Amino acid sequence: MKKLRIFPIVLLAALVMYAPAGIAQEYTLRDLYVEAVKNSEKIKYAEENLYIAKIGRMKAWSVLLPRVTAFGAYNRYSEAKFTVSGALIQPNEADNWGVRADESFSLSIRELDALKISGQLVVKSEFDLENTKSDFILSVATAYYDTLKARKALEIAAANVERLTQYRYFVEKRLKVGEVTRTALLRADGELSGAQSDYLRATNTFQLARAALVRVTGIEENFRLKEEALDFSGVDPFERLLQTAFQMRPDLKSSDMQIQVAERQVKYARGAFWPYVGFYAIYNGADQNPATVNLVRESLLAGVSLTFPFFEGGLRVAELKEAKSKERQARLAYNDLKKNVDIELRGAWLDLETQRGTLKFLEDQLVFAHDNYNAVLRQYQNGLATSLDVMDANTLLLTSERNTVEALYGYQLAHLRVRKSSGTLLQFIQEGY
Repeated sequence: MKKLRIFPIVLLAALVMYAPAGIAQEYTLRDLYVEAVKNSEKIKYAEENLYIAKIGRMKAWSVLLPRVTAFGAYNRYSEAKFTVSGALIQPNEADNWGVRADESFSLSIRELDALKISGQLVVKSEFDLENTKSDFILSVATAYYDTLKARKALEIAAANVERLTQYRYFVEKRLKVGEVTRTALLRADGELSGAQSDYLRATNTFQLARAALVRVTGIEENFRLKEEALDFSGVDPFERLLQTAFQMRPDLKSSDMQIQVAERQVKYARGAFWPYVGFYAIYNGADQNPATVNLVRESLLAGVSLTFPFFEGGLRVAELKEAKSKERQARLAYNDLKKNVDIELRGAWLDLETQRGTLKFLEDQLVFAHDNYNAVLRQYQNGLATSLDVMDANTLLLTSERNTVEALYGYQLAHLRVRKSSGTLLQFIQEGY
């Protein structure tokens, strides 16, 4: 009996032991997302892709600008040479220098197509980054709610231990006066031992959930979670949500941009059949010691060239066919993604509706279970109920508490999934709900 009576104290000590030590940082869901973005390898990877796309645009710009090169040379000869008439034909020293500017482009101006493609790829990378962040938010939210659920489950397990400890005390009192048999006390001991075991399992689950949250977000292990009521009011009808998804989802925007890139790449491939025009200008300076009679100290040369690609073994035709095929692939991928968005959103919306109804039912059941347990316990104390009645009432209460917690956080996460599926989750979190 002594061991059982001191368990609440041990329970309190365990709760203190598993609580974060020192001054713990408190996080809301939004706070967690802000911190997680700083530490996420996936986000950083997507950011690097965006950076690479921007570098690609810089490279495309460089093609439109002339290439300027400088050159210079110095020569020293073994001796000066003269003709029979005494004219100098080879100096002792000679040097020349100059600057050359070149520019060439296709008459189809395919270089501008390349520049537009590079800009479209930047926009696509921005959509991809946004989509990665949206997926990441849902991962953070899942870990966040798993931890809250585990914490609540630990509290429920602790409360169950307290109830059964109190019940055992009543059973023992009634046993001493002969109102119940020793079998009732043994049953109470067994139920209490099971509750203590459930508490230990709940403690481990809570610690694992915290560890998973730390892994996902990259925050320090010394933290507390602040639970706040999110604004889940005003969920639009499915058809309106679907239209919103088609307009807002970053993965759809990225896929649509890929179609535009593919269309521009077809135009770029066609440009390879056009001739190329080139411009060049050369400034050249020279000096000799001693100077020859035909020395030209400065000269300027400019010219225009025209190149027509006549035959390249079918390369241009193959590249054009390839570009057209990629365009068809991009359209097929976009249409397939739209169908998947429809199914994903429909599933999320139906799950939300189910969770909403389930939560309302379980909340009502929980109120009944609480009242029922208290009533049965009073009846037992007055000899009007059996031990089995108390155990049944406690089981109903425990099951109702667990199911309600599961439904509560399931409903909140289901709402976020609807926002994710409709393309509004990132905005919802960033704007502070």
